[in-house]
Amino acid sequence: MNAGSASVGFGGAGTADGDGTRTLQSFVPAQFAPAIARAARRWSVAGTLLAAQLYKESNFNPFVRSPAGAQGIAQFMPATARAMGLTNPFDAERAIDAQGHLMRDLLRQFGAVPLALAAYNAGPAPVLRCGCVPPIPETQAYVADILGLLNGAGDALGAAAGLDIRLVR
Repeated sequence: MNAGSASVGFGGAGTADGDGTRTLQSFVPAQFAPAIARAARRWSVAGTLLAAQLYKESNFNPFVRSPAGAQGIAQFMPATARAMGLTNPFDAERAIDAQGHLMRDLLRQFGAVPLALAAYNAGPAPVLRCGCVPPIPETQAYVADILGLLNGAGDALGAAAGLDIRLVR
C-alpha cells in the first residue's frame, strides 16, 4: 500500500450543526457520536477516521476484550492505555478521547493516514522499520478496511456517493 493512497484530512469533524455529529458515518451509534465529535475537535483528527477505527476495532462495544489482550471500544493494549493516561479502557468516552490523542500523535509522526493506522494496529516499530504499511496480513487488512470505511463502505449513504466495489483475483 502506498502512503499517499488516502485522501483523509487531519481536520476535526465540524459541521453546521456545531457538534460535528452529522458528518459521522451512518453506522455510528448515536450514544457515541458526541464523544467522537469532541475527540475529533480536541485532537484535530477527522471524526470519520475515529469512527471507522472504532467500528473496525470493537464494533462500538465498550466492554470487548480481544484474545491478544486489547480492551474496550478503542481496543487498547494495557501498556498503550497506561501510556495515554487511560486508567479504565472500558470507559468509552475516555477511551475515545485517548484514541483521538494517539491518532493525532501517530498522524504527526508518520504524516499519512495509512501509516498512522498501521502504527495503531501493529505498533510504531514495524512501520518505522519499513517506512510502509508492514507486510503483516492483519495490519494490511486493518488499513484497507478502514480506508474502505472512510470511502463509504459500510455506510448507508456510501452507495449513493458512487462507491464502486470490485472483486479482484
